[in-house]
Parts: sequence; structure tokens; C-alpha cells
Amino acid sequence: MPPDDGDTMPHSTHIVIRSDDIDVNGHVQSARYLNYAQHARWIAVAQAGLSIRKLAGAGFSPVELDVSIKYLHELMLGDEIDVESRFEFPSPKTIRVVQSIVRRSDGALAATVTSLTGLMNLTERKLVDDAAGVWRTFLREPSVVDLPPLDEVLRPVGASA
Repeated sequence: MPPDDGDTMPHSTHIVIRSDDIDVNGHVQSARYLNYAQHARWIAVAQAGLSIRKLAGAGFSPVELDVSIKYLHELMLGDEIDVESRFEFPSPKTIRVVQSIVRRSDGALAATVTSLTGLMNLTERKLVDDAAGVWRTFLREPSVVDLPPLDEVLRPVGASA
């Protein structure tokens, strides 16, 4: 997945296709593509410094609101893939993760997975009003999940760096 601004690269997670990923047709089961995407998202937020225990302890939990997958090329036992994840913040309450599952042997785009998530306040049982802002407080390296540095967020419109 090419970067959209020329400056950043998506987070990438390497996975090897295992025998228990394969269905009776000899290729990867459809549900596994979603497992690969979820695994890659959690690896990215962990590398950004998220402690799920701290997040849950503070009364927050991510919730998936929508997910779609497009299957483009089959994957087989032993294939190695990279799941490239790009995080977007289309509205204050949601986070979109756009992921490309790329076969390493030939660079083929095997599937794309797009998910829309929110961050739930577990006490109020509703989405928080500023998902990116809450996430930022729990991350050591917010840029790993494509959050801009805090000084860019706080800079007045039109002000130069």
C-alpha cells in the first residue's frame, strides 16, 4: 500500500501461513484474513506503546464497528505475507484501519481489509468523543499508528512549524 503523503510508510507485520490456516480447497480460510488483519493491528498498537491493561484499567476498550474484506489472490500453505496497516482518523469518534495483505514471493496484493473502530467508554457504554486524543494518552510512539505529533495537533491553523 503506497503512502498517501510520500512521507510515511504503513506499519508492516510479517506472517507465515500455517497448516491450520488452510481450508479443504488448499488455500487460506476466509476468516483467517480477518485474523491476520486483527493481529497486525494489535502488533502496531503494541509497538506504539499501548498497554491494553492500562487502557482497560482506565475504562476504555476498542470496538469494531464495521469491517470489509476484498479477496484478490489466494494464499497457500507456507506463503509469507506482510500485512501493511495504515491508520486514519476520519471523524472524532472513529478510527479507520486500511490494510493490505501482500504475498512476499511475488508482491501480489492478496486482499485488502478495511475496518472502522471506535473507542468505548466502558462505564458510559458509548463511544468516546475524541478517539485519537484518548489513544494518544496511552501511546509512547503515536506516529506508529499515524497520529501526528502533539505539537502539530495543537498548532493553530495557518501557523508555520
